[in-house]
Amino acid sequence: MLGNSQQAGQCKKSFSPTKAMTTLKVVRKSICTIVLLTIDTVTGAAENNSSVLVMTVGNSSVLTCPLRGNMTMLKWTISPKAGGPCTLVYRVDTNRTHRTNCSDNIDWTFQAGLPPALEIRQVGIAQEGNYSCEMATTEGNFHNTYHLTVLAPPRLSLSCDEQGSPVCEAAVGKPPAQLSWLPEGSSPPEEKCHDNGTVTVLSKFMVCSPNVTNVTTCMVSHPAGNWSQSIACCPSEKTNTNVFLYACIITCVLISITLLAVICYFKLYSGRPCHKTKPPEIAPIHSQQDDTMEVEPYTTYVQKENVIYNSVSDLTVGQNLPQDLCPGR
Repeated sequence: MLGNSQQAGQCKKSFSPTKAMTTLKVVRKSICTIVLLTIDTVTGAAENNSSVLVMTVGNSSVLTCPLRGNMTMLKWTISPKAGGPCTLVYRVDTNRTHRTNCSDNIDWTFQAGLPPALEIRQVGIAQEGNYSCEMATTEGNFHNTYHLTVLAPPRLSLSCDEQGSPVCEAAVGKPPAQLSWLPEGSSPPEEKCHDNGTVTVLSKFMVCSPNVTNVTTCMVSHPAGNWSQSIACCPSEKTNTNVFLYACIITCVLISITLLAVICYFKLYSGRPCHKTKPPEIAPIHSQQDDTMEVEPYTTYVQKENVIYNSVSDLTVGQNLPQDLCPGR
């Protein structure tokens, strides 16, 4: 019995818990090392980096892919948010490039001593998306991805509506612009979305009163920049007084002009007598009968003159007077 107990004690001593825990830790580390080595072997020491690129509409940029060792091939894959994917490939052994379904403003750019890079000229909203490069070198394959975000600055305009309230508009911005007023006071902004992803924001100043200055300023905040414009729409107390004064002056001038016109009219036309207009004279219509009637009285007159002349002649003959001394001649 004693021997058995001693043998049991010896077995318990050889398999102590501390020793077992140490053995498990060694086995666990060995397994982790084997798994990491296997992953590293399968991936071929590949490296993948990612970064965010922000550009403004109309600007240009050059995207590069990190180089390690001697490059054998370079490939760019572009996945825009709108439209199909674009692919550009460059092979060192043939020194040739190939492109598929890419826009004209995206192309290769080559510089001495540097690997080929991707150039984006005058970027537009349509070019927004992911740009991934894959480079094969003697040291392995390397990947790099750019997440391109394109900003569209809004067009600011400030005007007065029919009620005399200032209206501020930030048109076709991406992302939507933030509008604020100085002094404070506006209605909730209205947003209108467009098909190309831009947004127009409209805000109206609602605190127009005689106690507030008539000059208001609209301020626009946007990731592409900040802008502000001022305008005088709200009528102030001084403006109202001036308008009333001008209206009174204009009314008095008009009344004075009207009175002077009436006085001149009466002076010109009150002293003139009333003349009746004569009816138009009608030209007489002549006929042969009228000509005969006009001639006959003359004939009678001639006859009478002849009678007198004859009587005078008879008298001179009777008295034996020379005709040259006759008083009728």
